[in-house]
Amino acid sequence: MSGDLPMGADGRVTAGGASGSGEALLWWRQVPALAGERLGVIGGFQATTEPATHDTLGQAAARLRAEGCTLAVGPMDGNTWRRYRFVTDAGTEPPFFLEPPNPAVWPEWWRGAGFAPLAEFYSSATPDLTTRDTRVAGVAARMTAAGVTVRSLDPTRFEDELGKIYDVSVVSFQGNFLYTPLAREEFLQQYRAVQARVRPELVLLAEQAGRPVGYVFAVPDWAQAQRGEPVTTLILKTLAVLPGRSYAGLGALLVDRVHAAGHTLGFRRAIHALMHESNQSRNLSAHYAVTIRRYTLLARSLRAA
Repeated sequence: MSGDLPMGADGRVTAGGASGSGEALLWWRQVPALAGERLGVIGGFQATTEPATHDTLGQAAARLRAEGCTLAVGPMDGNTWRRYRFVTDAGTEPPFFLEPPNPAVWPEWWRGAGFAPLAEFYSSATPDLTTRDTRVAGVAARMTAAGVTVRSLDPTRFEDELGKIYDVSVVSFQGNFLYTPLAREEFLQQYRAVQARVRPELVLLAEQAGRPVGYVFAVPDWAQAQRGEPVTTLILKTLAVLPGRSYAGLGALLVDRVHAAGHTLGFRRAIHALMHESNQSRNLSAHYAVTIRRYTLLARSLRAA
């Protein structure tokens, strides 16, 4: 029964034996939309060997095909609000806070099972938080004239602040690749999980007449502390701005402001995390940062050859 499966999955497949073990969760009801396809989603993946991977993914493809799906996509835990994609080019940087890791062999095992890249993603790093974006002075003046203000998160009203962030997110992200709506409560649960790790000065909200119109959500790289290092890096996790010409440049202003806030707090560098290859955030990041990691979302056709 789907009710017995985690994250609302519709099914599960497993493999086991002398050749190794594997497991994956499947979604085919509430899944992202992609033009011309009916998606089946594969997530919750684990495997100990390549043969077990091929067995697990073969079972997954057969089940999704039987449910009427035309394209299998993964790894993705149901939707893009949760964990998805593989690290496919780790570079030389160690893993950062909230970055989902995976064994380096898993992407190749998936490719051997007939999967190919569907989308690419990047993380970039800026080594100097004193670097300012020269474009934002004019943007700041225009936003002030329009009544747009920027402030840091109020930790005493954390739930209310998350609600404002949610309101911007569900509008701003509608055009994102494989976007699916997310219930407010599930969104709040995801952010509550990192509440103790939040520095309010690194979460900036843009408002106009009391209405949220944009935000940037950054956190310290607590993975540095786990390695016994000083925490000198901040992770720019999410940037969102409402659509419309009146808010053009607001994203650049928010990034510049959070860099400045991080520098004031003693951080030396920033990582702009997990951006889609065509995402506007990546365009903003290019003014500051260089790519440090690449990720891939994979797909396999389920149509008859």
